[in-house]
Amino acid sequence: MAGHSKWANIQHRKGRQDEKRGKIWTRIIREITVAARQGGGDTSVNPRLRLAIDKAKAANMPADRIKYNIDKASGALEGVNYEEIRYEGYGIGGAAIIIDTMTDNRVRTVAEIRHAFSKYGGNLGTEGSVAFQFKHCGQIVFAPGVSEDKVMEVALEAGAEDVITDDDGAIEVLSSPVDFEAVRNALDAAGLKHELAEVTMRAENTIELSGDDAARMQKLLDVLEDLDDAQAIHHNAVL
Repeated sequence: MAGHSKWANIQHRKGRQDEKRGKIWTRIIREITVAARQGGGDTSVNPRLRLAIDKAKAANMPADRIKYNIDKASGALEGVNYEEIRYEGYGIGGAAIIIDTMTDNRVRTVAEIRHAFSKYGGNLGTEGSVAFQFKHCGQIVFAPGVSEDKVMEVALEAGAEDVITDDDGAIEVLSSPVDFEAVRNALDAAGLKHELAEVTMRAENTIELSGDDAARMQKLLDVLEDLDDAQAIHHNAVL
């Protein structure tokens, strides 16, 4: 099936991540910490930790640093306790925004998020105010030019729920969070190189913004992205 173009948004996001490599490491370390604390340090029985380690390797984090943070979180070393908190709100033009955070100080975190929304034209909402507009799923994105037929054949055989070709030729593979690893591994084994692979909150419907509205929305997203406690920003704006 066809879908709206998300390629430009994905490319912008990847560029932002490349600019902030140190901050990406900090976020991944927090993810490793929470995953190991909740499910233990054994990757064979902790899929969330496996995904976090995959992110760490993709970000070129040294193996000894990965191990140190797993040991620290699973009790071998003392560490900071983080809690996961999700905030929801509205951006420019009523666009929906979800901010997933990991924090050791929820008072600080909510104050920073509320300030960002207030200053840059958004509104912080209550729990559940926008989450219904998103689907929790595995998402694997391939660049325009990758064989749609091959992606579809491998993905659906491996348990994917849907394969979507966006307007610009990019291909999205969607799966349940549980099946994400199996689908990604099957696509990798078939030699299909993805540009993005993650378990995420994917917008069910999008809002297209342009001109000043798009610029203001991007500024709000950039400010939220730069918050120390923000782990992931999900939104339904097409900029």
